[in-house]
Amino acid sequence: MKIHELFAYLRVKDAPKAIAYYCDVFEAQEKFRLTEPSGKVGHCELDFGGVAIVMISEEYPEMNILGPQSIGGTSVSIHLHVEDCDKVIARAVAGGGTLVRPASDAFYGERSGTIRDPFGHEWLIGHSIEDVTPEEMQRRYTALMNG
Repeated sequence: MKIHELFAYLRVKDAPKAIAYYCDVFEAQEKFRLTEPSGKVGHCELDFGGVAIVMISEEYPEMNILGPQSIGGTSVSIHLHVEDCDKVIARAVAGGGTLVRPASDAFYGERSGTIRDPFGHEWLIGHSIEDVTPEEMQRRYTALMNG
């Protein structure tokens, strides 16, 4: 088996607002969208800086396609690596997101924080502060877990 690509596919209530939020906050570019005659967005593709495509659709409860707001949360976090996480986190919160965890420096060489967007999806937003080998990361992780 050869895997060609992997995409996150977000289900949301009010896809047009979600698309606008992601384009504004994360500077994603809309590639295209498929809209039903009723105006409901069945599919949209957003280009995140040429490194990833995120797909968006409205909820379809009749097909059990539900987003985080309808199911009471999410167990997934999308990790977005940027140049300045503090700036992006501030923009995400100013745009209507909720701060879950403020940015801080971590043992694995990244400064990061977490926001929940207005549609219930969580984004871990970070930037590199240091190159850390897997061995050093494990050493630091073990020390952290041992208190």
